[in-house]
Amino acid sequence: MHGIKAGVAKIIPAPFYNGLLSTYHYVLAFLAALWYGHPARHMLVIGVTGTKGKTSVTEMVSAILEEAGYTTCVMNSIRFKTSNSSEVNGTRMSMPGRFFIQSFLRAALKAGCTAAVLEMTSEGARQHRHRFLDLDALVFTNLAPEHIESHGSYENYADAKRAIGQELVRSKKRPRIIVANADDKESPRYLTLPVEHALPFSLSANMPAAASEMGGYFTFDAANVTTPLPGEFSLKNALAAATVTRALGIPTPTIAVALKKLSVIPGRAERIELGQPFTVVVDYAHTPDSLTALYESYGGKKICVLSATGGGRDAWKRPVMGATAEKKCAEIILTDEDPYDEDPQQIVDDIAHGMKKKPEIILDRRAAIRRALEIASTGDAVLITGKGTNHSISVAGGKEIPWDDASVVREELSSVLKARAV
Repeated sequence: MHGIKAGVAKIIPAPFYNGLLSTYHYVLAFLAALWYGHPARHMLVIGVTGTKGKTSVTEMVSAILEEAGYTTCVMNSIRFKTSNSSEVNGTRMSMPGRFFIQSFLRAALKAGCTAAVLEMTSEGARQHRHRFLDLDALVFTNLAPEHIESHGSYENYADAKRAIGQELVRSKKRPRIIVANADDKESPRYLTLPVEHALPFSLSANMPAAASEMGGYFTFDAANVTTPLPGEFSLKNALAAATVTRALGIPTPTIAVALKKLSVIPGRAERIELGQPFTVVVDYAHTPDSLTALYESYGGKKICVLSATGGGRDAWKRPVMGATAEKKCAEIILTDEDPYDEDPQQIVDDIAHGMKKKPEIILDRRAAIRRALEIASTGDAVLITGKGTNHSISVAGGKEIPWDDASVVREELSSVLKARAV
């Protein structure tokens, strides 16, 4: 298939070819919505976009809506949730194909869902997967360089994200609500969209606020809102969720209760507890900024297990990730993540190029995790990043090796603790 596309691209001028491809994707999106009867028109629909925090915000918004009496469906990089049913998202896509999305929404509507919370991506927007979703509201979390090879430039990436905002503008629902992180330089592109309500949010405007590895709080609508989720990044995500749900008419006390109850988001600063005297965390962090935010959320000696993004993409950030880890971590173990068709050794070597000292390299991810746990002492923090809830490791030839960081960590941690008890 890729060979056929490449051959066609050589024959047809690039602008014309790209236009045909865009039209093809748009028509598919339209046909999918038509086939399934435009289900999004019949429920409250909230989209969440940005580079970081999308999944967490969708989970927080869903929790608040359910506390307020809605029956929700959720589509994000972790799972597909419909009412009381939830299944793992094993597609490696936050926004799967257009027919899948519309089928999911139709099934959710049939199951009695009254609200949909959808993670929305730039990759999805490129293929018009964001079209015909009839948004009531959109949350913009932040923007940082990502998927540069895929989009061709940062500006193209930013434009793809903003196209999701244009879908809110096209929505026939009223009122339409845009909520955007005022601390992000791209926020004006969202807050100037011609919709009924454009609402900025900023943690600095909701003081007093404080965060630690055990959770935090911020002031919202003259109330104290707490979350058991760690770090300042969790406060920002919670504030985004609070802002959009308050704009939808949900009372602040209801918002506060829901956020206080939400204690775990799988693969997002997920703490693994087996009675050990040190902290163990699994997190999806896969950009320099998200690594920094995670590392700064934990005290004590940090032992960090990381790789970079998958093979064949965003190679620019590998040495930056290495430099980031070296600044924040006492011990670093570089390991494999999703090499695809690229040499895993080359990927970790690229990360190491950003570091002044030679790091420990253990390509076997399970062995790397075990090593980190073995050297951890009382009060340390073992931070394992990159995979989050991804349930496979992508290797050469399109093969997928079943994997789950949290499960592997529990297995290895149990073994380490038993060995220490002998």
